[in-house]
Amino acid sequence: MADPSSPESNTETPPVESSSAPAREVVTSDNEAAELLRESATRLRSELAKVIVGQHEVIEQMLIAMFCGGHSILIGVPGLAKTLLVSTLARLLNLSFRRIQFTPDLMPSDITGTDILQEDPDSGLRSFRFLEGPIFANMLLADEINRTPPKTQAALLEAMQERKVTVGQQTTELPSPFFVVATQNPIEQEGTYNLPEAQLDRFIFSIRVGYPEEEEELEIMKRTRAPDSIELAPVLSENDIIRIQELVPTVPAADHVYRFALKLVRRSRPEEPDAPGYIRDSLSFGAGPRAAQYLMTAAKARALLRGRFHVNLADIARVAVPVLSHRLITNFNADAEGVTPQSLVNRLLEDLTRENTKD
Repeated sequence: MADPSSPESNTETPPVESSSAPAREVVTSDNEAAELLRESATRLRSELAKVIVGQHEVIEQMLIAMFCGGHSILIGVPGLAKTLLVSTLARLLNLSFRRIQFTPDLMPSDITGTDILQEDPDSGLRSFRFLEGPIFANMLLADEINRTPPKTQAALLEAMQERKVTVGQQTTELPSPFFVVATQNPIEQEGTYNLPEAQLDRFIFSIRVGYPEEEEELEIMKRTRAPDSIELAPVLSENDIIRIQELVPTVPAADHVYRFALKLVRRSRPEEPDAPGYIRDSLSFGAGPRAAQYLMTAAKARALLRGRFHVNLADIARVAVPVLSHRLITNFNADAEGVTPQSLVNRLLEDLTRENTKD
């Protein structure tokens, strides 16, 4: 049985030289789509390396979330190029991009749009016309999402789950593909609002953005060109992305892989009989069924990115922390002792790996 901690699962694909081949517009078969994803992942990393230094794990998790058709939240201190990463990805994927700076005075209509009264110049008749908000884009960056009240945060719920917006009696479909990428500052908590659990559950990934390595930071210091002045070669079209999203659920996985993912999720729930003592001592609530679904979907997308049309345990292990960490609610004891959801997920993975090794 495969080991989630195997060397393959910890290897990051380094940036390679850019290919000048034009992006293909449409793919027609599963094999072609799989090949397109492998090629495109290499080219995306290459093009991103022109603007973004390092952050290979963050980039891979972003690509996995997008090819799953899911939303992600980036957590990191200011100055780590979170906004630049998202906008650059939109450029490379030929997607329309909008950024909303979330503030305490932001209203739901500032996101979704609103009805405006319009008068016909010929007849003089007045009628309401829906004016679309910035959410009507392929990729929406919700910058510092926790700085706006829950009422405004809730304006994203329908859009994230149903891919549509309802204002008054009118429901409007959002463009496809559609992604929400939120950012959150983990340090400054004054003037912030916790995201409701129902909204956090809509994000397939919670991605931790850390400081660059020493040599990477040196490279950042040496760069003098503005990101907007750097020429980038588009890699995928909207049709390509949609086709890849349709391909991801079809990637097969063995029953023992499903069982591994299911055990991981169920043991994160303190009320479960098989939950370890450290889970009961540290968590108020564990991950729900949506987490198990996202865990398998993300593992399938990672397998494709790695050039495989099957899922192994290493895929589950590598996506477990970003899928589960924001769904685990720690209690007072855990907070007082500095126990984090990430450490609990890693501990569960270690336990399950030992069990599989014995089997």
